[in-house]
Amino acid sequence: MIKIANAPCSWGALEFGLEGESKGYMEVLTEMQTSGYVGSELGDWGFMPTDPPALKKVITDIDFWIPGAFVPVALAKESEHSIGVEKALNVAKLLVDAGFKDAFIVLADENGSVQERTQNAGRIGEGMGLNEDEWNVFAKGANRIARELKEKYGLRTVFHHHCAGYVETEGEIDKLMLMTDPDLLGLCLDMGHCMFGGGDPVRVLKNHYDRVWHVHFKDFDPEVGRKSKANNWDYFESVKEGVFCKLGEGAVDFEKIVEILLEKGYSGWIVVEQDVLPGMGSPLLCAEHNRKYIQKLGL
Repeated sequence: MIKIANAPCSWGALEFGLEGESKGYMEVLTEMQTSGYVGSELGDWGFMPTDPPALKKVITDIDFWIPGAFVPVALAKESEHSIGVEKALNVAKLLVDAGFKDAFIVLADENGSVQERTQNAGRIGEGMGLNEDEWNVFAKGANRIARELKEKYGLRTVFHHHCAGYVETEGEIDKLMLMTDPDLLGLCLDMGHCMFGGGDPVRVLKNHYDRVWHVHFKDFDPEVGRKSKANNWDYFESVKEGVFCKLGEGAVDFEKIVEILLEKGYSGWIVVEQDVLPGMGSPLLCAEHNRKYIQKLGL
C-alpha cells in the first residue's frame, strides 16, 4: 500500500541555512499529523532529536514513521567523498538505532553551492555541467556512499536530482543512472524539480521505473518558470516566487503518475515536498490542500 508522508522543508526547514526561522519539530509534526499524513522525512541534521531513543519516542508517540533522510554531498569533489560517507553513516546510524531500518538515505548533490548552477536553475545550458572526468568522480562518490550504507547498516540509497545541483536536467538524470550501480543506487523521483529542470517526470518514471524506489510529489508552476527565465532569477528567488506551487495547481500530470505507480504495483512512500522559504505563506494550509488533492487521486 502506498503511504503518504510530508517533509520539514514544506515548513521552511531547508538545508540551505537561509535567513529566517522555521517552526520547531513538534509543531511541524503535529501539523503534518492533523493534515492527514502518516510520516515525515527526517529533515536536516539537528532539526529532530539526534538521540535515537528520543527520536523514536517523538515519532512513535504520534504513530508516525520516517521513510527517509536527506543527505547532501558535494559529489563532484573527490575530496568530499569521505566526509560524505561519514555524514551519511551518521544519519543512517540514527535511523537504524531509532528503529527505522527501512528508511532511505536520500542522497543529493550539495545543491545551491555552485554559483553557475544556482544562478541558472531551470535553464541549464551547454557548458554548465560536469565534464566526463567529473562525472566519473560524481558517480564513484554516489556508488561509494550507497555501498558503505548498505554494507554497514543495510539501508538503501536513492539519489535526489535537484535544481541548483549538478543533476538537474533529464539528460543528467539519465547519465547518472547509467553510470551508477542499479543494485546500490536508486532514484528519488521529484516531479517538480524534474519539470523545472526542463524534463518530463512521466517519461523519467517510465524510463527508470526499476530504479525509482522513493517518490517526492512537488508541483511546478510554468508561469513562474517563464518569469524566472525572463528575469534571470536564481534558484532561491524562483522558490520565493512560488515556482513549486500547491499540488494540482501546476503542470505536473499527477493523475498519469499515480496511474503508472498503481499499474506497476508501487508500494513505497510518496513524500510531499512543497519547498517554502522561512516566512512564506501558511505551511499548514498548503499541507492540508496537498493531502486533499492526493486523496482525490485515490491515495
